[in-house]
Amino acid sequence: MPGVAVRASAPQDARTTAQAVLLVAGRDAFVSHHQAARLWGAVVPDCDVLHASVPGNRHRSRRPEVRVHRSSRTPVRFRGIPLTRAEDTFVDLAGHLSLVDLVVLGDSLVRRRRTRPEQLVTAAGTAPPRLRRRSVRAAGFVRTDVDSPMESRSRMLMVLAGLPEPAVDIRFHDGDGTLLRRLDMGYREHRLAIEYDGRQHAESQEQWESDVGRREEFDEADWRIVTLLATDVYRTPGATLDRVVRAMRSRGMQVAVTSDEWRRHFPGHASLI
Repeated sequence: MPGVAVRASAPQDARTTAQAVLLVAGRDAFVSHHQAARLWGAVVPDCDVLHASVPGNRHRSRRPEVRVHRSSRTPVRFRGIPLTRAEDTFVDLAGHLSLVDLVVLGDSLVRRRRTRPEQLVTAAGTAPPRLRRRSVRAAGFVRTDVDSPMESRSRMLMVLAGLPEPAVDIRFHDGDGTLLRRLDMGYREHRLAIEYDGRQHAESQEQWESDVGRREEFDEADWRIVTLLATDVYRTPGATLDRVVRAMRSRGMQVAVTSDEWRRHFPGHASLI
């Protein structure tokens, strides 16, 4: 950042960036928006502008590389850095993120144990009017124990098409309560699972061998597993919905795509891969 000297040995991470932002933002500033989300360890899209906030009566820096907002938020401290609470960060970003990206953010905040879905719902319900509608809707879709952003996106593709929302993190235990297997998401009563396979699955021999054995176990238990890849979500979402609907119907679910809202969020651009 122009005008800010950083030691060569300093890690190039969210905390270092936040410290630099605060040096530029002015007295009593605290980290907010995208930078706060990253400090909380959450998933948020890249942004060319760095964000901070100051109390309403404080002077705002006019440096072009940092956007400083006036805010009535009460900051907290995390890793030695003043920043907006996880719930406030979620609400503030409702003015910057799409519905799906906001759900991804919420799922990741909950996954990191920074907040709970019900806390996000409460915060969204008291959000400023311009942020309330999107934050309330997104908070209603946030779930616990979602492993990855692509699982969130896969789930939202189905939901925005009007399909039944799958349960997430389906677990199987033995008689002693020991966890045996788990599935990303699905419909337990219909023995239908929707699994997202990231590239690491193909790149790890150990993971691949484990997945083969796991899939055979579910086949023997009469489970149908629909496996999704990044290309299915980003490049061919319409064809993916067709696959999911066929799988649902094969399991006795009377379903159909009833909404076109998914097209706005999943346009099928190859450049997103």
